[in-house]
Amino acid sequence: MSFPIDPATLRTRAAAAAPVCDFWSLRAVSETGESLRVRQDIAEAPARTRDAGLMVTVVDQGGMAHAACADFSMAGLRRAFTHARSLARAMGGRGGFDYSRMRMPSASGDYRGPSIEPLPSSLAERFDLLQAACASLRGDPRIVDWSAQAWFLDTEQIHLTGDGGRAHQHLHFVIPNLSAVARAGNQTQTRTAAGQYNGFCRQGGLEVLAQSGLLSDGPRIAQEAVELALAPDCPSGELDLLLMPDQMMLQIHESIGHPLELDRILGDERNFAGTSFVTLDMFGHYRYGSEKLNVSHDPSRAEAFASFGFDDEGATSRKRMLIEAGILKHPLGGSVSVARAQALHPDLTRNMEAIATARASGWNRAPIDRMSNLNIEPGDASLAQMIESIEDGVLMRTNCSWSIDDSRNKFQFGCEYGRLIRHGKLGAVVRNPNYRGISATFWRSLSMVGDASTLEVLGTPYCGKGEPMQVVRVGHASPACKFDKVAVFGAGE
Repeated sequence: MSFPIDPATLRTRAAAAAPVCDFWSLRAVSETGESLRVRQDIAEAPARTRDAGLMVTVVDQGGMAHAACADFSMAGLRRAFTHARSLARAMGGRGGFDYSRMRMPSASGDYRGPSIEPLPSSLAERFDLLQAACASLRGDPRIVDWSAQAWFLDTEQIHLTGDGGRAHQHLHFVIPNLSAVARAGNQTQTRTAAGQYNGFCRQGGLEVLAQSGLLSDGPRIAQEAVELALAPDCPSGELDLLLMPDQMMLQIHESIGHPLELDRILGDERNFAGTSFVTLDMFGHYRYGSEKLNVSHDPSRAEAFASFGFDDEGATSRKRMLIEAGILKHPLGGSVSVARAQALHPDLTRNMEAIATARASGWNRAPIDRMSNLNIEPGDASLAQMIESIEDGVLMRTNCSWSIDDSRNKFQFGCEYGRLIRHGKLGAVVRNPNYRGISATFWRSLSMVGDASTLEVLGTPYCGKGEPMQVVRVGHASPACKFDKVAVFGAGE
């Protein structure tokens, strides 16, 4: 889907419609989506979406405000700009920060996400792929439900500023999954390819379906579902924990990503999504984890789910380290949040730099601080070495449940699939493996980080935050990681 008008005409109309003010920008978004599912070998009705609109931002007389509309005409643009300027002027002097004092980003350039292999052009061909994937799940009579699904999204975005900035982006998202439900006796267990909330997400084309295992992993998923239905419950105790990347993704997301969002640290989210145990005085010296922990914000990794060239404030993306050798270095703060923090707390934020991480969930939402591609950098341990180092522990894969307090500190997470590790060897499969901890100390128990051979590029399409609610796409790349002496328990506790 293309914009209702071409980018050159949009620039001309925006320049003519924009009012006299300190700063203005326009962000236009056009997106199409298609969601397909085959369940028990029966194709469900496809769901398709089309959406396009724009949001203008105006800074004037010390205030900043936004106005959105789906009308790309000159009259629609004038109404949006006029409304945004009136709100900005009403806010001036009342928001605790003079926005006219900050320099807003003004990026220029083009960015196109990867799409190496085009998707089949016909709906029938796309369904054929899912039919074959679904059929591969049903070989065992103990499989009582099975499905294959894929969600495709194409997004085009233009960001314009009054001083001549123009950033144009095209992004292609693919979210595949497989699911098998097995019943044995009175036990029912679900096993998925990447979590029940679509954890395998990448930018790209047809190649992503192969990378995800959608076209090949059906028999394994079904077999593991049956194994879980027959398995004993996970034991309880203080055990070593080996987390595979599809659970590390959730661990990173909840206990590093959300606590480091600067607008949350400043208190913006306390009425809804909560606060953070992280405070401004921690940056530069706080030991967040062991020396093995190195965390990067990297929206430049092309295939990752939240890669982009420019954030939604217009800042140019680049890789930045947030935690190095366990020491907390930088928050996830965009240009506006960092300017606010520096004005309100100059003694604590003197060396703080903005990171291109302000994003909106669509054309009718304002940008807020969001994690993008938040990754753990690989270490030097092979998977075999990590297993061999464990005398008594559990390997866990694939998140299925989570609970964390409103300061993102105390947590309890559950996984789909577990295996005991005894005397350095993988042992029996266990069902309902769970663990709990405290973010501020859990990461300090990190004792081994997997090498590049254990790393997987994953993500989620469902990260919620903000008032009004914004659900955005987030990427996480991680190797397997070993943690020492973690509180592990089964479903009975």
